[in-house]
Amino acid sequence: MADLPPARLRIHQPVFYSTGIDCFGPYLIKFGRRNEKRWGIIFKCMTTRAVHIDLLTSMDSDSFLMALRRFIARRGKPFEILSDQGTNFKGGERELWDAYTALQPELQAQLESQQIKFTFNPPNAPHFGGCWEREIRSLKTALQVTLGAQTVTEEVLRTVLIEIEGILNAKPLGYTSSDIADPDPVTPNILLMGRRDASLPQVTYQDSELLSRRRWRHSQLLADHFWRQFICNYLPSLQTRQKWMSETDNLRIGETVMIVDPQLPRALRPVGRIVQVFPGKDNRVRSAEIKVKDRTYLRPVTKIICLPPVTE
Repeated sequence: MADLPPARLRIHQPVFYSTGIDCFGPYLIKFGRRNEKRWGIIFKCMTTRAVHIDLLTSMDSDSFLMALRRFIARRGKPFEILSDQGTNFKGGERELWDAYTALQPELQAQLESQQIKFTFNPPNAPHFGGCWEREIRSLKTALQVTLGAQTVTEEVLRTVLIEIEGILNAKPLGYTSSDIADPDPVTPNILLMGRRDASLPQVTYQDSELLSRRRWRHSQLLADHFWRQFICNYLPSLQTRQKWMSETDNLRIGETVMIVDPQLPRALRPVGRIVQVFPGKDNRVRSAEIKVKDRTYLRPVTKIICLPPVTE
């Protein structure tokens, strides 16, 4: 199992500096006398585990770009975005790049540092985005308990999603002590709004001054408290390796492999040769590009079976 990626270790950076995104749904809503579909989109901070949830009217690139603009207006511009190979995400990244290349060279030089870096996971590799996939599972569980099978209006669905966002951001990171004398557990809401839970009054620590006199000092103390508890209590829990403990050989260029596709029977799975490998910082190959006839496929190593070489 690999070490934590750099996106999970953006210590002392703003919230949503490294953001993972994914869509979920669809959900039926009432619109007059007919029903329409709506999709949800989740923005997940890879370091602080804070979430931002929004509603999409469709699964095209335009809806994604408008949701991204709303997210940036409320949470700030992320440094990098991680996602799967969704067509709306790929199309949105392509439209942003086309708009940037169409600018004058002087504007390109000024906006070069403001670009968002897009990183896409290989196809059929949900474990590459396990950080936000786990939050979608919690979100769907909360929606099932709240709504069940009933069809609601768009306003009700949006309200429920935002309330679930507050619940997810109020979850403590790591161990929670039962002793009232211990400091409050660290949660994403401490960085987002300065308190552990939106429904609770604001907490004043002993070493802070009055909120009405030195609010900037209080906000800085809250941020320091978050990162101190994050590094001491939560970050060590991310280092545990629970699977993929055995050592295996790296895939090499030129090897004959079979691509695992659960939609095809074993006798019809494509066989090809590796033309490019993508090792991580630990020099372990995590994904590879395979050429099958005149097409190439990018797949993770969990979906690749190395075949024995054919003797002369």
